[in-house]
Amino acid sequence: MKKILALSLLVLVALYVLKLMVYQPYMWKKAIASPEHRLQSGSYIFTTSMEHNGSQSRERAYFIFKVVEIEGDHVRLAVVRQLSPPNQPLSAFSTTKDEYASLKDGVRDLTVTKIAQADLYGKEASHTLNDRLLAKYPSLNSSRYYFEDDTELRTEAAANPATVMEAEAYLRLVFSKAEIVANGKLVPWVLNNSPTPQLAPGLSKQIDVIVN
Repeated sequence: MKKILALSLLVLVALYVLKLMVYQPYMWKKAIASPEHRLQSGSYIFTTSMEHNGSQSRERAYFIFKVVEIEGDHVRLAVVRQLSPPNQPLSAFSTTKDEYASLKDGVRDLTVTKIAQADLYGKEASHTLNDRLLAKYPSLNSSRYYFEDDTELRTEAAANPATVMEAEAYLRLVFSKAEIVANGKLVPWVLNNSPTPQLAPGLSKQIDVIVN
């Protein structure tokens, strides 16, 4: 009986390893070659990861990114979030499990507004829908979902890359195109005690799906 149980466990482990090393990479390469899921400017990238929640425990976090720029091996992303309803500032901006699942199916039909970084921080509560934002971005009447446009900050950082702070600002949310295409992973470009950007595989996140 013990031998049968041990053999069954070995078969299960072998099937799991086969799924990780053969089936999933094959399905990823097949998906990313299709028009619906290939990497391009404007794509939405869905990913989850286990994150520390401020205490000793960890919980699953859900992230949705929009591809805003592809240049060489650099893919620049922006986080897709929701503005808080008027007069109802949210204490947390994280995407819930239900929102994540819903957006995977419906993001193609959703209006996601690009908002300049400076416009998110006014006299009103930050990241909250208000008359000023509605006047400047009428599309927010259709949906409170947005992504932050930090072009001005990145332009300044690129023009004055004299310090580590400016260089890190320029590399914010920049990931390797090759790793996305080949392995379905978000591997960030970072400065690791060096003026030359390097990939950080230890900080990678597995991509769930890319949606166009």
